[in-house]
Amino acid sequence: MAVILEGRALPRWRAVAPRAAVALVWFYEGLWCKVVPGRADQRAIIAQIPLLPHWAAIPLMVSIGLAEGAVGVWVLSGARPYLAAGVQTWLIGSFNLGGLVFAPDRIAEPGRLIVMNLALICLIWLVAERGASR
Repeated sequence: MAVILEGRALPRWRAVAPRAAVALVWFYEGLWCKVVPGRADQRAIIAQIPLLPHWAAIPLMVSIGLAEGAVGVWVLSGARPYLAAGVQTWLIGSFNLGGLVFAPDRIAEPGRLIVMNLALICLIWLVAERGASR
């Protein structure tokens, strides 16, 4: 089945692949890195949030991971693409800023983190544009 995008018929997989790629990043970063099994470096970054009780680091990490998984579902749904892109941009910016401010010693390559996330944000907005034009 084809999808009509900007007056052209695209195979369904070409219409869905960019959206699926963005969703997979959210699933990986959220569900794998923060929920099951959860990564020690992610825990260490969250544990360095000022005024956060030590016991709250893991529940907060799991909550963030589940929220990131929900963002992945939202992206896959294609609903409200510009709002989804704005929320994703805010989340990525907030997470990066928080990590760089509160746990700079836990981020091995800050430049790589920023460059990779800028590329992801570009893809997010391209997906939003494509979703809005359907």
